[in-house]
Amino acid sequence: MGRRVLRWSVGVVVVLALVVVAGWAGFRWVLPGYRPGLAAGERYGIDVSAHQGPVDWAAVAADDVDAVYLKASEGGTFEDPRFAENWAGARAAGLEVGAYHFFTLCKDGDEQARNLLGRLREVGADDTALPPVVDLELSGNCAARPAPEVVEQRLTDLVVALERDTGQRVTLYALDDFTSRYPLPEDLRERERWERRLLLRPSSDGWAWWQVSSRARIDGIDGPVDLDVVAARP
Repeated sequence: MGRRVLRWSVGVVVVLALVVVAGWAGFRWVLPGYRPGLAAGERYGIDVSAHQGPVDWAAVAADDVDAVYLKASEGGTFEDPRFAENWAGARAAGLEVGAYHFFTLCKDGDEQARNLLGRLREVGADDTALPPVVDLELSGNCAARPAPEVVEQRLTDLVVALERDTGQRVTLYALDDFTSRYPLPEDLRERERWERRLLLRPSSDGWAWWQVSSRARIDGIDGPVDLDVVAARP
């Protein structure tokens, strides 16, 4: 009796494991083509860096994409090598365009601000561009882990410098891995947020952009890309 129960239990576990594997395979297969329904006034957007390679921006625009954020810079000196090319192409295709900067823990905020602002000046960005975004993630960041007060000062200096120069309020893309170690300074918590919640609509209101997927397929781009929903404007 005991052996029969054991065999039955093992069989159930194997079947459940196969179901989970098959479901995950199906999930991964469906995900690239998934687009959530849009509420009134919402639009689809994407975010792109040099990792996507050359982009056919006319094809992107024709695939019901209205806005894009482009990686411009990282840390104090890194410049995305396709930023200017992507900016010109996306603008010419009629998309709303903005720039994002990957914040590094290892550089002072003023130095990082000069890097992004230099990229924006190169492409002639003005107040018709989307507000600059600061990308806050631990993954891919420098190996050092400064004290929270050091990171708070660097982030604050970066945001203050960007807002002073551009005249626009910065939007923050802050992942949980970052904020669990480095909570946002109190005076930055009212900035608009770019929320990452794959597939599921954010549970709270107030987001400016919502990252839906990191594996979307968009016409004009060879390979997966982040798909976003742009919130309706008031």
